[in-house]
Amino acid sequence: MQRIVIDIPDNKINFFLELIRNLGFKKVQKLSLEDKEFVEGTKKSLEQVEQHLKGEIKLKTAEQLADEL
Repeated sequence: MQRIVIDIPDNKINFFLELIRNLGFKKVQKLSLEDKEFVEGTKKSLEQVEQHLKGEIKLKTAEQLADEL
């Protein structure tokens, strides 16, 4: 089974959910606020990693992060 995460405009969510339900998929689930925040944080982190790999930004080392604690 595959899982897909997509962003739907607020004004289209009810239409989209009804459409998905009528297609007969087994499970349609909205993400909780905490899950949404986790996904957004993860996306931001991955974008930063990509920028680092391209040499656009410099990330902190694990030692630097530990020193901040």
